[in-house]
Parts: sequence; C-alpha cells; structure tokens
Amino acid sequence: MEAEAGRQRALLRQVLGWRVAAAVAWSVLLLPVCTAAFVVLSGFDPFHPVRWISIVPSIPCSRLALIGKIIHPQQVIHSVVHAVMGMLVAWCAAVMTKGKFQFLAVPCMPAESLDDAVSQMCLNEHHLFFLLSGAFMGYSYSLLYLINNMNYLPFPVIQQYKYLRFRRSLPLLVKHTCVESLYFVRNFCVAYYFFGYIPKVWISTTMDLRIDSKLHPLDTLTGLLDLSLFYHAWLCGVFLLITWYIAWLLFKIYATETHHFPVQPTFAEETDQCLPKILNSSPPLIIKFLALQDLTLLSQYSPVRRQEVFSLSQPGGHPHNWTAISRECLSLLNDLTQRLIAQQEAAAANGRAKQPAGELKVSPQTPGALVTEDMSFQSQRSNIAPRASMSSLVKSSLMPLKTSPGSDVGSPFSSPALNCKMGILDVNSPWHGSVQSPQVTRRGPKLWTSGSDLQMNGSRHESFPLLSAAGVGSEAVQPRVIYTWLQNKQQQIKNFLSKRVLIMYFFSKHPEASIQAVFSDAQMHIWALEGLSHLVAASFTEDQFGVVQTTLPAILNTLLTLQEVVDRHFKLPHVSSKPPRISGSLVDTSYKTLRFALRASLKTALYRITTVFGEHLNAVQVSTEHKKRLQQFLEYKE
Repeated sequence: MEAEAGRQRALLRQVLGWRVAAAVAWSVLLLPVCTAAFVVLSGFDPFHPVRWISIVPSIPCSRLALIGKIIHPQQVIHSVVHAVMGMLVAWCAAVMTKGKFQFLAVPCMPAESLDDAVSQMCLNEHHLFFLLSGAFMGYSYSLLYLINNMNYLPFPVIQQYKYLRFRRSLPLLVKHTCVESLYFVRNFCVAYYFFGYIPKVWISTTMDLRIDSKLHPLDTLTGLLDLSLFYHAWLCGVFLLITWYIAWLLFKIYATETHHFPVQPTFAEETDQCLPKILNSSPPLIIKFLALQDLTLLSQYSPVRRQEVFSLSQPGGHPHNWTAISRECLSLLNDLTQRLIAQQEAAAANGRAKQPAGELKVSPQTPGALVTEDMSFQSQRSNIAPRASMSSLVKSSLMPLKTSPGSDVGSPFSSPALNCKMGILDVNSPWHGSVQSPQVTRRGPKLWTSGSDLQMNGSRHESFPLLSAAGVGSEAVQPRVIYTWLQNKQQQIKNFLSKRVLIMYFFSKHPEASIQAVFSDAQMHIWALEGLSHLVAASFTEDQFGVVQTTLPAILNTLLTLQEVVDRHFKLPHVSSKPPRISGSLVDTSYKTLRFALRASLKTALYRITTVFGEHLNAVQVSTEHKKRLQQFLEYKE
C-alpha cells in the first residue's frame, strides 16, 4: 500500500508539478502588466472634460516626442472611440442611402450552382467599404486633432457675441469640412487598394460569406473608379466631420466666454471665488486663464472694480487686493524672465561646445594658483552680473543652471520635456556652433571640470566640490579618473549614435518647435502685462491711498528686465524677427505667434506707464541702466 501511494504521489508530481510551476510563473510575469494597466486606468478619468482640453498647446520638439504623443494611452483611447463612432455613422449613412450600400450580406447566385438555382449569401463589399471608410475618417480626424493641437483653446482678442462668432466661422467650417473629407476619401482609397483584401477575406471567412465573382472587387483600379461609391463616401465624411466640427466650435466659443470674478466678496462663502484668491491659488488652468482675462478687462473698462483693487481692508487698512494681484502678475513675469535667460544660456553654451576645451593643468607644487585661478573666474562672474542690472526679484535667474552629471541638457537623448521647455537644440541643429549674443552671461570652467564635461552640448557638470590644497591627493584622484572615464564612454556612445541618420531623424529637435514651446503659455503673461500696466496707469488719478507707489519700482524693474531678455531672445541666430503669415484656416495656429504678441504687449505696457507718469518716473528708485531705458521710452526713442 505504501509503495502504491508513493507511486501515485510521484505520478501526481510528474503531471501537476510543471503545471503548477507554469501557472505561478505566468502569474508573476503578468503582475507588472496588471499593475501598469491599473496605474494607467486609475489616472484616466473619461468623465472629466477638463482633462481632454488644453489651454497651453502641447508642442512636440522632435519626431520621437510626436510618436510618443500618438501612442499615449489617452490618445489611443481617443482614436479608438472616434474610429468606432465613424464606423457607426457610416453604417447609419449606408442604411439611409439604401440600394447597394444597405446590407453587409446580400443573396447571390454562385457560378457553380446556376443550374440548381440555389441562392447563397455573399459579402456586399460596398457596405464593407462604407464601414471601413467611416472608421478611417474617425481615426484620421483624431490624428489631426492631436497634430494640429485642436484641444487648444485660443481666447479671442476682441470679445464678440456667441452668435456672431459662430456665424463668422460657419462658412469656413463648411469649406474646411468638404476639403478635408475629400482628402480622407482619397487616402482611404489608396489604403484600400493595397490592404483592402485583408478585412474582406477575414470578414467573409468569419461570417461564412461568399465573394461574388461576377462583380468587380473594390481593391482594384476598376472597382475604385466607381464615382457613385466615391461620392457617397465623401458625403458621409462631410456629414461626420461637420457634426464633430460644429460641436468643437461651439465648445470653444462657450468655454472661452468671459467670466466676472468679484474682487471683494459680498458674503464669507464667496471668498474662494474672488479674483485675488483665485490668482494666488492653483486652480485648473482654464480658471486661471479666465481670471487673468477678467483682470485685463476690469483694468481697462471698469473704474468701479478698479477702485476695489486699490481699496484698503477694514479694519487694518492694508491693500490686500492690490498686493495679491500685483504679486501674482510679477511672479508670472519673473518666471518667464528666468525661463528665457535659461534658454539663452543653454543656446550660448551649445555654441561654445564646439570650441576646444583643454584640460586645466594645475601644478601640485603651487597651491596658491588654485585659489588665484578660481578667484579670477569668480571676479569675471561678479563683473558680468551687474551689467544686466537685474532687479532683486529676478537676480536669482542669473545664477548658474545646475544639472546633475547624468542630465545632459541639450543632448538628443535627454528628457524631451526638459529640452523642449528650455528651447535647447541638439548638436545637429542650426543653433550649434553659432555666434551667440555677447550679453549672455559667460561662466568659466570649474576647478575640477574635465574636458569632456565642457564638450557635452553645453552641460555644466560639477563633478566634485572645490577641494582644499591638502585634499588634492590620492583621495580625489581615483574618483575623478573613474568619473572622467565614464563621461568619455558616454560621450563616445552619443557621438556614435549621432552619426546614424535614422536615429538623429527621430531625436533631433526642430528649432522653431523648441522656440514655440518656450512661449507656449505666453497668453497668461500678455494678460498679466496688460492688466498690470493698465492698473498702474489708472492709479495716477484713481489711487487715493497710494498703494501702487509701494510696488512701482519693482514693477518697472520687472518690465524693463523682461524687455532686455526678450530683445536678446530675438537677436539670437535662427530666431525670426517677423511673425509668420497665418492662413485663414479653421484650425487656430495663433500660438505660433505668441512671442511676437508678447513683445508688442511688453513695449505697449511700458509706453502706457511712461506716457501717464511722464517725468515723475525720474523719482522712482531704479538702477542706472533702467533709468537710461526709461528715458528712451519717455523720449519715444525705443
């Protein structure tokens, strides 16, 4: 009995052992997949419309970034939903058209059964063509929706009634829809000519339908020359696209309508809905845009609300409203200034990267030379920094941009978000090796910076902190040798990959796209400039308590500093000084000219203030450089 039981257990282990092990192994292997699916689905909220729209356009700086956007889970879901909706609309259109487009399966008489007159069911390829064309149009619309940034909500410069905006856009919408549907049908006919047999054979096999050999197949030139089929497919596309574009247009009109935020709360429950509170909090981006838009409008057209901005709190007598509004506007402008300075320094460093960077040869017998050489670099930095005459609010933006040794800012293999936001280009871009503006702050190399660090696309790596003369021994030599060897190997790999045309085709940054990404949210700064300058100009006659005078020096310093930085940006090589011509298309591309609108708004804001205050600005405490710049505005020479 025991021997029999032992044989049964051995047989059981032999039969079930590998099965249990395989089940456990597959469970472990599928666990990361399930975890990733949970993370993606938990962050996806299909019922939250704010997540499907964008106030700031998303501009891919490279082809690889564009591919990453196309295969993003949210975009994949968007494409699948539109393809299914397009197929559903095409099915409805085929049923309503009737005739040869109405049913997928139709009775036919196969050639081998003519004598018996046995009727069988055959595949109606015209109906299949209709369904696939609807799915193709839905996916194409979703793809263009992503590429053209159609989820971007442009706010109108001139406010109009909703009906007038819709009526003005309606003829353009119809024209755009007809032309786009024509291109979609043409592209689908080409795709169906090469790949149409695949769905046809699969559906006929799955549904056990025959193919009528007496009819011309549609995946041939003869079949695709059917003008009736082409016309009905185009008409179905027009109906589908015009429905979607009307919904998209109406949503843009209603979402960008002005909203009035109270400056002071009437009741305690309305405190969180007041304009100063919303500007200084972190609401959804569309709420912040509407608040800045309301600030611009009240600063121009509402004297009563301007008095609320200049008013003092009771009790206490503090200008809380003006302080909150001016602080947020200055913060936005200072952030833009720092971003532009970082982009200009990165471009300048990218140009210096081609220069031969020799090793710093320091004799160990002369430790005093270490201090002397380092102090010379510090003196250079201290002599260059005051030349910019930056205000105390933005002096921190002139500090060196510190990156980790592995960040490789400017490399084609670095983070697309970092390079794109800072406007950094790769070594093959037109920025590389070009002459840079002399006003950009130059920095000397660190004491322990290797030659490879100075050649890596302008990245400034701090390998180790400054060591004293006593520590320049064996303790620092070994780590420095290993670090230098790793950096050289990394640079060799990058140089090897950068010579491969296919790799650089996907990784190279487009100069214009990188510049557009830096100014992608410039509409906020334009409204901040307009609102702040109008309030300052109005305060000359309406500010009874002088609350604006306390922040007038900071405002002038911030505006003049931003003016200098913007002027330096337009002097960089390969930066166009004239806005591109915008075609009268239904899809808005005004985000491509935001930097030109910012430059015009900035100069207009400074002239607005200097025109109102006149010679009184000579009493405002600003730096010498800014006084000279103000005098040019006062004399209308800028």
